[in-house]
Amino acid sequence: MKMYHQDYLIKQIRDMVKFIAKVLLKKEKPEYILSIDEEHAKYDLLHKRLLSMIGEGNINEAEDLLFEKLDYSNPRYIELALDFYSRLNDLDDSFLAENNFSREEIEEGLKEIAKELGIFI
Repeated sequence: MKMYHQDYLIKQIRDMVKFIAKVLLKKEKPEYILSIDEEHAKYDLLHKRLLSMIGEGNINEAEDLLFEKLDYSNPRYIELALDFYSRLNDLDDSFLAENNFSREEIEEGLKEIAKELGIFI
């Protein structure tokens, strides 16, 4: 039963990310791609830092940093946030558990972002 619940959550999170990306960014899948211009350097640095923190197992701290820096009026930040949660969703359950994070927290974070953007899921 637990395995089924986790599979359901993985799919639900994936669908939420796709829905928000389609509605707000007009994209099928949000994939943050590093830019080559100086204008976007601060987003790129944040993205790299978040990925590094995830890799080190500091997922809670990475999520805190994301929410601290998130600018809901900027599509680049929204794309970065969706990419963040999509990457977390791709991690296996054992890595998440070892680092005190859960799929439910991924879902909650996405719902919080959606709510701030006026999308109620």
